[in-house]
Amino acid sequence: MTGAIGHIINLPKIFDPRGNLTVAEQLAQVPFEVARVYWTYDVPSGESRGGHAHRRCEEMIVAVSGSFDVTLDNGTERQTFHLNHPYQALYVGTGIWRTLDDFSSGAVCLVLASLPFEEEDYIREYDEYLEYIKCWKS
Repeated sequence: MTGAIGHIINLPKIFDPRGNLTVAEQLAQVPFEVARVYWTYDVPSGESRGGHAHRRCEEMIVAVSGSFDVTLDNGTERQTFHLNHPYQALYVGTGIWRTLDDFSSGAVCLVLASLPFEEEDYIREYDEYLEYIKCWKS
């Protein structure tokens, strides 16, 4: 476990006329080597995107457009971050449960991940996550 639930990483203001994906192209502020990039979008306003955790994968979450909340949970502490512009990203370390909630209309979330998707690394159920961290902390 990383020790911290998560932290905001300030990104440079992007003046590229192509839009705000420069962070994914330059990767200067990403604290890990990126192995996968994916989008989350079209979540109806007020709906939850659900939660998951990774055993070994780190993530960096960026609000490319619109806004949403990311709630991080390490089994004993829970913290919510509001992301609403592409000048900040949220770092999520290994072994942290995360949910995406309260998407504004038209919100798009970019996720940079340190590993390709691996089924055995992915924890889908919160009860399974709590068992995992109980064993991990022992």
